[in-house]
Amino acid sequence: MTSKRNSRLKVSDQVRAAIEGCGLTRYEISKQTGIDQSALTRFMSGERGLSTTVLDTLGELLGLDIVIRKSPRR
Repeated sequence: MTSKRNSRLKVSDQVRAAIEGCGLTRYEISKQTGIDQSALTRFMSGERGLSTTVLDTLGELLGLDIVIRKSPRR
């Protein structure tokens, strides 16, 4: 049986989904943020990760927030 914790999307997958659903092309995101378009492409394909600085920049553009949920004790 899969636990709730394992069934949640990873943060990187959530960022990818936000990029896909934002209505902007990778080129537009690159131009608005200064993030290299090839870095975005490699991230979107799962080939590479992104630095915290780049994630912060994307979060600002996309209006993302991290929500910390406390897990019940096991």
